[in-house]
Amino acid sequence: MMSLNNGFLFGGSLLLSLLPAFLLHIAGSTATVQGRGVKGQERIKDQTLILLDVNTRSRVRTVSENFLSIQLDPSIIHDGWLDFLSSKRLVTLARGLAPAYLRFGGKRTDFLQFQKMKSPTKRPGPDYYLKNYEDDIVRSDIALDKQKGCKIAHHPDVMLELQREKAAQMQQVLMKEQYSNTYSNITITARSLDKLYNFADCSGLHLIFGLSALHRNPDNSWNGSSILSLLKYSASKKYNISWELGNEPNSYRMLMGRAVNGSQLAKDYAQLRMLLQTVRAYTKASLYGPNIGRPRKNALGLLDGFMKMAGHVVDAVTWQHYYIDGCVAKVTDFTKTRLLDTLSDQISKVQNVVNSYVPGKKVWLGGVGPAWAGGTNNLSDTYAAGFLWLNTLGMSANQGIDVVIRHSFFDHGYNHLVDQNFNPLPDYWLSLLYKRLVGPKVLTVHVAGLQRKSRPGRIIRDKLRIYAHCTNYNSHHYDRGSVTLYIINLHRSRKKIKLVGTLRNKVVQQYLLQPYGKEGLQAKSVQLNGQPLVMLNNETFPALMPRTIRPGRTLIMPPLSIGFYVVKNVYAVACRYR
Repeated sequence: MMSLNNGFLFGGSLLLSLLPAFLLHIAGSTATVQGRGVKGQERIKDQTLILLDVNTRSRVRTVSENFLSIQLDPSIIHDGWLDFLSSKRLVTLARGLAPAYLRFGGKRTDFLQFQKMKSPTKRPGPDYYLKNYEDDIVRSDIALDKQKGCKIAHHPDVMLELQREKAAQMQQVLMKEQYSNTYSNITITARSLDKLYNFADCSGLHLIFGLSALHRNPDNSWNGSSILSLLKYSASKKYNISWELGNEPNSYRMLMGRAVNGSQLAKDYAQLRMLLQTVRAYTKASLYGPNIGRPRKNALGLLDGFMKMAGHVVDAVTWQHYYIDGCVAKVTDFTKTRLLDTLSDQISKVQNVVNSYVPGKKVWLGGVGPAWAGGTNNLSDTYAAGFLWLNTLGMSANQGIDVVIRHSFFDHGYNHLVDQNFNPLPDYWLSLLYKRLVGPKVLTVHVAGLQRKSRPGRIIRDKLRIYAHCTNYNSHHYDRGSVTLYIINLHRSRKKIKLVGTLRNKVVQQYLLQPYGKEGLQAKSVQLNGQPLVMLNNETFPALMPRTIRPGRTLIMPPLSIGFYVVKNVYAVACRYR
């Protein structure tokens, strides 16, 4: 993220020398508004031209190619949506975010049970179009079974409408479970696992499957006997899967009446690693954990005990972060810098524990969303949530988080990227732009002109957040050496940014993302450079057309907006090679 006053770190002398020429103050200006005999004065606030430079000679760090990844909650088995993961539109949308991990896990991970038998097969009835909903699911399964390779289904509209009705009824049950923190068991059959893996494989995603950690012996050790059949079945199908064990183990006392401490959980992971060694296909499979909740005192204590004994057992350390209680969230909360900055402190807490035992161990944000308790309707599924989401991506990459997994891609509740009509929500479009434009190499940003004094011992809560990466190598539109900036403007006024130093007098292509519709920040549709974003059909994305800004022109960030800016022909040394 950008470096603020006092002193501009790298490039400070350059920026100071340019300051008299570029720093612009518009002070004390007034405008007179007349109308129907009433005169008033509107005060125009001071505006400062912001000078922006990037260190293009060396990178801060490199994150995973799968940095932005996604999650599916096991509740999709309960509400029936798992049967529709073969939808061409859902596969297209998921494929747009590849390469990425697909984590199958969440609150209901610890209530999953595997049955090797396939679901009972029924003979299709005489009416092809949904005389019976269950018969139609079977018809779809039979059609899929006949396909080879990637299996894609066509679901009639009436079938989808019935599914939405079923899901709406189940949503009440699922939300009641979430509020009461009591969950019913979920059975995942072999056929369900086939559908899940088919979705991941067709979409170019790598599946991470969460195993239940709540099957316990009387001495509180983990009972993994039921897991072996799942591993053997997956191996027989040659499924390339990574694994994790449990979800938020710091909350087990509330879930089952007894706690699991860090040292016991470490033994459980060591046991799972040994179990994986017994199945040839998974002797080298990756294992992630312990997936603690927000790093407060009890969660950090559990992580400390876990790392002491199992720091070398896992391939990456995982934890979760949700910004706000979905039951009480307001739209103004989503623009509060104090809330956005909570993530930075929590990243530091987790990294301090991890590095005290296994320095350099990769840390993942294994589950993140705008709000817990299922999110908030008309808030965490709207444009406003994008401020939190892009802040998460920028801050995490800048502070060394290797992977960020968004909860969730498609789910009940209101934290998802795609709604139940299979339409992308604002955070999906933001994610798609991020995937296409932002590469894994993180660069240092230097800024002058922000008149804000630092406060010792406190985070500078600035409303203009600027991050820089090398442009995605896989982008066919930009040469290696280009730089991508992404900016969050939380001010209620527009901000002017002047590129200086290595970025000076370069062609810039702007991707400005704003809400579309009269709902403003609570809009569920977005526009890119003034054009609404909608899928053209089940297989085709709209053209994400940039607006070209001529060399030397000032970047204008409208109030409460998000923008991506690709600076072309920088020939950045840090970005030329992988």
